[in-house]
Amino acid sequence: MLPTHDSAQGGPKTNLNIEPDSSTAPQPATQHNLTLEPNDGRHLAMLCGQLDGHLRQIEQRLGIQISNRGNQFSLSGPAVNLASAAQLLIHLYAEICQGVDLSPESLHLQLQQAGMENLVDAAQSDEAVEAIQVIRTKRTSIKPRGKNQQGYVRIIKHSDINFGIGPAGTGKTYLAVACAVEALLEERVRRILLVRPAVEAGEKLGFLPGDLSQKIDPYLRPLYDALYEMLGFETVNKYIERNIIEVAPLAFMRGRTLNNAFIILDEAQNTTREQMKMFLTRIGFGSTAVITGDATQVDLPRGAHSGLTHASNILDGVDGIGFTYFANKDVVRHPLVQRIVQAYDAHEERATPLDKSIQ
Repeated sequence: MLPTHDSAQGGPKTNLNIEPDSSTAPQPATQHNLTLEPNDGRHLAMLCGQLDGHLRQIEQRLGIQISNRGNQFSLSGPAVNLASAAQLLIHLYAEICQGVDLSPESLHLQLQQAGMENLVDAAQSDEAVEAIQVIRTKRTSIKPRGKNQQGYVRIIKHSDINFGIGPAGTGKTYLAVACAVEALLEERVRRILLVRPAVEAGEKLGFLPGDLSQKIDPYLRPLYDALYEMLGFETVNKYIERNIIEVAPLAFMRGRTLNNAFIILDEAQNTTREQMKMFLTRIGFGSTAVITGDATQVDLPRGAHSGLTHASNILDGVDGIGFTYFANKDVVRHPLVQRIVQAYDAHEERATPLDKSIQ
């Protein structure tokens, strides 16, 4: 209780005020006003989300408050977070105006740590928005996340043979399929070939029924899922019937020359050295090949060496061949996937030679 002194004659009251400790006082909230152009109601509605759900998602992640009237946005909160939030809103609105849909899932990816680091870098670049590599397909537009994914797409568009190497969930296969679909729709290639080694992930599936396509389908399911999302079921099935989209096991590639085609070799870590050399020498004129894989998930028999690792050591630095190496921070699946990959990598680093020999 702070002491007060009153005069008997009802004179002025004197209060003993104690200044709060600046080290414990909360940091004052600052305010930042932002105007987004062009003032398009449909684009602004997508930015805000249903019942302003996207804005609430940003608020929760960055610890700020956002209010808006039309294209006028008011941001309040810690000053250190306001710059990132403002840059994020500008970044998202630019994407929406370019035709990229925004959903809670894609916003979640934008808010991941890797994405926020790139937004900070983008804030320092005047051409950040213009440098966005957007892949446009029949049913959707895909925007690579982060520097590695954008560099990966850029290399695919400029190199005939491309390697995407990194952990699961970094978008290697999905972006390769997106680039293939875009090239097909723009008539830069005449067909798409999906190739994968028929190696089970530690399980013996036995003999599969059906024709060649039906036998290899289970191994190519991730590629089909991406194609269906980008082109639709009817279009994909029509292209497969016309051999515009072709699926083939890696063993059936020997002796072929592939001209004017976009070829994707998925799960390349399960190729042998001989298979990898055979595949790389199938490339003909006007063709692009993308080889994707994770060198830490090899399912080959014990003692067999991965053709992906072998090729990356031999071909690195060869003109016309591009390499993109993804890291844990590039994972764009559930946040737990990134932590799982990091935990396994840390365990591998701690493992002794004896531990590795008995694995």
